[in-house]
This record gives sequence, structure tokens and C-alpha cells, in this order.
Amino acid sequence: MSIFSFLSGLELGIVFGILALGLYIAFRILDLPDLTVDGSFVTGIALCGVASVNGHYILGLFLGLLGGALAGAVTGLIHTKLKVQPILAGIITMTALYSINLRINGLKPSVFFFNQKTIFSFLEGKVIFNGYDYSKLLVLIIIIFLVAFIIYMFLKTKTGLLLKATGDNPQMVISNNVSIDKMKIIGLMISNSLVALSGAIYVQYSKQASQSIGTGMLVLGLASIIIGESIFRPKNTLQHIIAVSIGSIIYRLLLTIAFSIGLPPTDFKLFSALIVVFTIALPKLRVLLKRRDRYAVN
Repeated sequence: MSIFSFLSGLELGIVFGILALGLYIAFRILDLPDLTVDGSFVTGIALCGVASVNGHYILGLFLGLLGGALAGAVTGLIHTKLKVQPILAGIITMTALYSINLRINGLKPSVFFFNQKTIFSFLEGKVIFNGYDYSKLLVLIIIIFLVAFIIYMFLKTKTGLLLKATGDNPQMVISNNVSIDKMKIIGLMISNSLVALSGAIYVQYSKQASQSIGTGMLVLGLASIIIGESIFRPKNTLQHIIAVSIGSIIYRLLLTIAFSIGLPPTDFKLFSALIVVFTIALPKLRVLLKRRDRYAVN
């Protein structure tokens, strides 16, 4: 694997790390299996893509955040007010978003804007070392640090603590005269806004907005969470945030290595699934190895 492939994988790992942090809110903080992700990621892509084509690349990031928050709110309302299971609520929203995202793109499956400015433009060509432009990497590192810091500080606020309690101890939330349904909606809005922000950053990174890109984002995010937790075994919120972010980078680098040694593009999904299965099984494998070593000593 060349250094250029490695750095490219690192950059994409950071982009999708923001998505993984959004999923962390839904799956680990709220304990809700939200399947809106594949749709809200493309919502961020579509909104930011259209804005960027018209020269409003900063506005595009905020539009992506807002679009993702609205998608999360719809899933939350379907789940809490219509008493639909969270998995089904997410599927309903994701299905609806396919048509909505297509309309945002002007009924075009793909939009390209190679000559437009992006959040990376101000540094492009200014941080070149050994023939590689590190401008995107530096900007992405700053962004994920800011996002991780904001999430960490938010989860220490009263609302953040109530959000965590909603997933861990709902009765405590009720005893504080706070609506469980309200907290779920807020959590899903935050989760999907981060997912959409990841999509918005991705579209400025790649300079193309496509409907097909969102397929498999849920698996990607879950793989990042599982890899991070399996390797680092986080004990608190800060460690979880760091583990999930690094897990996304590791996952993307594994895919990059696989492609560099000749993995056919047709086997991409299969390889992704195998990574997830392996990381899920990793804790049990550790236990089995410890038992084997203990028996070997005896």
C-alpha cells in the first residue's frame, strides 16, 4: 500500500468518523437501533452539494446539519407519537428520504462541482510534503476534534446527562419530570445531524453528490463503533468518543489495505461484513485464548 493510499484512507476514515459518532449517540447513548442513517447521510450530501454548486459551501454544511436533524425528528416522531418500533420508523424515514434527496438534487442521480470552492480550498496547495497535499487531512483533523469536543461537552450538560439516562435508566428521567419521548427525539435529531454533517463534508471532499453513496453507511458506522470498542475497551464517555473515532479510521484503512492487495470491488460488502463479524467475535476469541493458555500452563 502506497503512502498516498494510506493518507487517502486516513482522510476518509476521519470523514466517516463523524458519522460513527452520530451513530454512537443513537446506538450507545439512546440504545435505539436507528436505520435512518443511509438516508440522512445522503440528505447531507444532497443539500451541501446543491449549495456548493451555487458557491455557498459553508452554508451547505449548516443545511446538511439541519436536514439531518429534521430527518431524525421525523424518525423520532414516528417512533414516539405513532408508537412504531424504532427500526421500522427508521426504515420508513430512510425510504422517504430517497425520493426527497433525489428532488433536492434536481432529479439527477449525481451532481459534480469540481471547479467550486470547498472548506478545503483555503489551504489547498499550501501544505505539500513529498508530493502529497496535506491540506484536506489538516482540515479534517481540526473538524473531528471540534465535533468530538462539542459532543463530549454536550453530554456533560443537564440535557446530555438526561439523554444518557434515557438509554440507561428511563425511570430516572421520568422522576425528573422530563419526557422520555422528547429526549428520544432530541437524541435522534443530534445523531442524524452528525450523520448528515459527515455527508456534507464527504461531498466537499469528493466534489460529487450521488444518491448511491449512502448505501451501507449503517454497516460502516456500526463497524467503526464495534472495532473501537473491541480494541480499546472504553470505560467512560471521553474514551468512547475517542475509540469510535479511531475505530472508523482503522476500518477505512483495513478496506484500503484490502483494495491495495487486489480485493475486487464486487467483494467490498462481503469484506465489510466479515470485518464486523470478526470484531464482534474478538472479545470471545480473547477469552478462548486465555482459557487455552491457562490449560496449557496447567
